[in-house]
Amino acid sequence: MSISTQVQTQDPGSAGVSRSEPGGRAQRNASGREVDRPSGVGDLPRDVRELLPDEVVDELLAGARGEDEIVGPGGLLAQLTKRLVERAMEVELTDHLGYEPHLEPPGGAGNARNGSTPKTLITEHGPVQIDTPRDRNGSFEPQIVRKRQQGFDEKILALYSRGLSTRDIEAHLAEIYGVKVGRDLISRVTDAVMDDARAWQTRPLEDVYPVVFLDCMVLKIREGGSVQRRACYLAMAIGMDGEREVLGMWFQANEGAKFWMQVLTDLKQRGVNDILIACVDGLKGFPEAIEAVFPATTVQTCIVHLIRHSLKYVPRRQYEQVAKDLRPIYTALDADAALHALEAFEEKWGQQLPVIGQAWRAAWEHVTPFMAFPPEVRRVIYTTNAIEALNRQLRKAVKTKGHFPTEDAARKLIYLAIQNAVPQWTSTRGWTKALLAFKIHFGDRLPN
Repeated sequence: MSISTQVQTQDPGSAGVSRSEPGGRAQRNASGREVDRPSGVGDLPRDVRELLPDEVVDELLAGARGEDEIVGPGGLLAQLTKRLVERAMEVELTDHLGYEPHLEPPGGAGNARNGSTPKTLITEHGPVQIDTPRDRNGSFEPQIVRKRQQGFDEKILALYSRGLSTRDIEAHLAEIYGVKVGRDLISRVTDAVMDDARAWQTRPLEDVYPVVFLDCMVLKIREGGSVQRRACYLAMAIGMDGEREVLGMWFQANEGAKFWMQVLTDLKQRGVNDILIACVDGLKGFPEAIEAVFPATTVQTCIVHLIRHSLKYVPRRQYEQVAKDLRPIYTALDADAALHALEAFEEKWGQQLPVIGQAWRAAWEHVTPFMAFPPEVRRVIYTTNAIEALNRQLRKAVKTKGHFPTEDAARKLIYLAIQNAVPQWTSTRGWTKALLAFKIHFGDRLPN
């Protein structure tokens, strides 16, 4: 008597359809019908499939009572699948490292085992949780369950990162893939992300970032029986290669310049020695907080924020004309020309709308730095739109939640939403010319 075990990951287009082995090998299943033996995850090697002869299977089945104990969730076949796949991966890792477990690496140094990562395999008899071994260098590529293979863990996390609840995910997987995945499993899969989120938040950073954008979004989190508003601070950088990267996220009761100083201190402790330009909104005290941690950093106030702040005082009938008259200020050739344009604006509108001129003069020191650069750099630093675009994507993920039960729940979803957003980013336009301008302007502060 032998039992056929189907181990497979399901693609959206396959919906549970097994693939037969080359050669059409067949065997009998538990009901006695002859079926094709499907290929396994990554095509199970022949020596692994033959590790359990019929005699051993018969001995294992002798103590089982009823079909559920054999083919049900957590039954004998699920346990055998888990043991078999995990054992095969351990053998693969031993072969990759070149030495047995619990022994020192040859020469006392080099690559080593580094724990495991949970993964869910979808089998004929339901989801099976396995632990995929890892190596310290991240160079181990298991063949039986390949890295980044689309299993249900990835599908669950992809759906969760888009704001779906555990109930919605359960219904979606049942409808699309025909597989019942319980909410407890979904919760365990998403909870496992917290370790990755903590490692991401504390990872070492580059020595120098040409541009860093700082912004904040507000979330609702339940605390002490009531829902409180919490500020989620975000830092996004453009690296030397022109690629955007989120450096981290931090939570605090309210947005304020004092806490931004803590954020910048954390960046410094993680390896950032210099930031050439920091782009911020118009929060009072923000530039002083940056300069306290990175004294040489040039602070650029978002021009778009300042324009919006100015226009909110303008009557509707005069809106277009005032916006048109503000344009010569922020499109001026240099800071001197911008000051002449501001004086011309105040001469025309100063008596009727004095608050606009006052706002621009109060922020003038941090309004004009971008005017010292050519257009390629100006496009990059004159506004915080880059990080605000990220915030819009994050809000899409959190808007269905209403509020979060804990701060960790918010951190988990924001982290997944950031990872989900990364593939949509592109290199900064015109970055080669911008980098050359930075090198000319900042000299040795920009590494070669």
